Amino acid sequence: MAPKLSPPLKWAVLTGVTVLGLLTVGPAPEVAAEDRSPIVTVLSTDPEMNTAIARARATLPTFWASYDAPKPLETGHSLKARFSTRKGGEHIWIAEVKRLPGGAYSGLFANEPRDLPGKRAGDEVKFGEADISDWMFMRSGKIVGGETIKPTLKSLPKADADALRARMEQP
Repeated sequence: MAPKLSPPLKWAVLTGVTVLGLLTVGPAPEVAAEDRSPIVTVLSTDPEMNTAIARARATLPTFWASYDAPKPLETGHSLKARFSTRKGGEHIWIAEVKRLPGGAYSGLFANEPRDLPGKRAGDEVKFGEADISDWMFMRSGKIVGGETIKPTLKSLPKADADALRARMEQP
């Protein structure tokens, strides 16, 4: 009997829309239809990705501290959330995050969903704390957080991975 494989999960690697290799935070209406953010398929049992999610969730207080009182040059606070799909799940960056009563959150899809029919970059979405798989913000042009980006770098062309790695900072 063949082992049962875990469902694949789709990961949008970057926040926002990648156009000509530039990273923008949040949906940009004029380019949202041209979202070319890399999508990486990862099994839900992937140990490297699960470790990255655990690291991101453990450091959420760093995100919320900056979200509540951003220092100069800290912008673009985004969360990555998991959404169930017919094919398993899809993790998508959410921009313009807002806390809602009762512990829920809302925001706008920062990437074009691939497996959520009828949903587009820029659409409003609601999710819970249990759905959060990563966080990030920009500080002086560097990505702070983004733990789930790191395991996906090996799936990108070397030049793209190197450029993205150079844009990352530790909190």
